[in-house]
Amino acid sequence: MEPALSQIAERIRAAAADATPLRIRGGGTKDFHGETPHGEILSTTALTGITSYEPSELVVTVRGGTPLAELEAVLAEKGQCLPFEPPHFGAAGAGTVGGMVAAGLSGPARASVGAVRDYVLGATLVNGRGDVLTFGGQVMKNVAGYDVSRVLAGSLGTLGVIAEVSLKVLPVAPAEATLAFDCSQADALRLLNEWGGRPLPLNASCWFEQAGAGMLQLRLRGAVAAVEAACAHLGGERKDNAHAAAHWQALRDQQLPWFGAGPNALWRLSVPQTASAIAWGDGEAPLVEWHGGQRWYQAPPAQAARIREAARAAGGHATLFRMPAGHAADSRVPRFDALSAPVARIHQALMHEFDPHRIFDRARLLAGA
Repeated sequence: MEPALSQIAERIRAAAADATPLRIRGGGTKDFHGETPHGEILSTTALTGITSYEPSELVVTVRGGTPLAELEAVLAEKGQCLPFEPPHFGAAGAGTVGGMVAAGLSGPARASVGAVRDYVLGATLVNGRGDVLTFGGQVMKNVAGYDVSRVLAGSLGTLGVIAEVSLKVLPVAPAEATLAFDCSQADALRLLNEWGGRPLPLNASCWFEQAGAGMLQLRLRGAVAAVEAACAHLGGERKDNAHAAAHWQALRDQQLPWFGAGPNALWRLSVPQTASAIAWGDGEAPLVEWHGGQRWYQAPPAQAARIREAARAAGGHATLFRMPAGHAADSRVPRFDALSAPVARIHQALMHEFDPHRIFDRARLLAGA
């Protein structure tokens, strides 16, 4: 066992022995995500490096503390990428690969290419006993039974330290184009649903209001002929690729002006793509992504009940994603919607199996756990 991994395992065993709660942390760029973190910091930043990369096999294996930007740069040299566009947040290069998996967050292309968990092939985990466990492998066919490696996506450090992970990667698309359309939110949702039923190389979409006018931006990716044919068929205003790339990156990392427009909390609503425009009060118009499946709203935490009821009525759920700068979290308003009783039992059973001594910060995922 390498020294860095051995030290982490020993730290966990010592914490289990004296009941010291631990808070697993990589670059700290997603400290805001989930309930307020608690416990002594257990850093993963010593677990760095790409241990295996086979471009011809579209598989990379990388240690959990490796900077995400470093991995993306290596992939780019071979004309490959993480298609789900994981957000970085924070300072450039600070986020880690383990944090990417643990947070389970995906970027603008998620609705078209899949989520983080869809690209996790295998993982090495240090559990709450200090045991080093390996799940999955480096091919899609290696999973039999419960797919533990993918359960790590979105687990927020409640199951253990992600020491290493194997990921499926894909080639960068040969062609890309961004089209802009002036339209209302209702028209944008209608168009996206209509286009979704056609053989078009849709990759990402974004609608929001600016200066009182609504704009839909649509990104196409794929073969050159397919992208050019789609542009000719759909119309709209074609954007310069370099300018458009900066827009999509800013959207991925929530750096667009819309995200800093007010003093309210940021809410994420996950709903069916076919859901109509959601009206829950007098709040500002949302920012709509994922072809209608992800909708961002800005509203005070006190509006939690109304927002969550509106999301449920649309067939989805709401998450209090980020508090405004300088505001402490309100413990009376949980970040995540309450789980159904059967799902909650599964969560609790998994946490108990991987962390029987309860040293990891499980309350970050399940308030009051």
